[in-house]
Amino acid sequence: MAKSTLASLAALSLAAVVSAQTAPQWGQCGGQGWTGATVCPDGWFCSVLNPYYSQCLQGASVSSISSASSSASGASSGSPTSTSSASGTTPTLIAGNSFIRAVEDPNFHQYLRSETLNSVGTAVLGDPVDAAQFQINNGQLEQLVPDGTILYATVEPPANSTVVKLGISWATTPDTLGTFLWGGDTVEWNSATVSRPQNNAWLVCPDAAGNKLLFLNLGPYDYDTPAGCADETIHAYTGATPTS
Repeated sequence: MAKSTLASLAALSLAAVVSAQTAPQWGQCGGQGWTGATVCPDGWFCSVLNPYYSQCLQGASVSSISSASSSASGASSGSPTSTSSASGTTPTLIAGNSFIRAVEDPNFHQYLRSETLNSVGTAVLGDPVDAAQFQINNGQLEQLVPDGTILYATVEPPANSTVVKLGISWATTPDTLGTFLWGGDTVEWNSATVSRPQNNAWLVCPDAAGNKLLFLNLGPYDYDTPAGCADETIHAYTGATPTS
């Protein structure tokens, strides 16, 4: 067999080994029980979504505002995009992301999003057709906008010790008051400076226009609930499309 042929076969074999040990772009690269590749391609990194799923994402980090700005201004063809960017089109979940929803009445299967879709502003729960998609990275709850922008869930600081709930909004800068994390499939938040008896306790309080505003509950869950509000926990949902 010619030397050139042997060299070609050797190169193909090496490429196959490297390919087998490298996860694909946007592919799974870790998580509890995962036995596949844990190394991402050059220019990509393995981001921990939750204890059960890690995903290859583009760049060195997705938790800084610089990466969010870069993505918004010139996302590459490999950047994730949702199949829904406006009300009325049911979104399809991108691998590695989660929908987030309430699972109790009166907000059963209402989904987290921005009051104005895909925009900076108040965090609300809404209908499945308008569900946004999320990751938790480096203590930040990130909403992934279809154009590649990252919006961060931010918690308003308590005005005084009598405050029982804190508003949640979406911003282009990370939250500095506390840390978001998964507790199983529930979204939790804790802080060194804000005391609360239950880290996964939330409130949904409709405003005069009927928007279901999301708040952090600083009091006991399901006890002394503020008037007009409902106690909720909010959970990851990873079905292909949001269900009602």
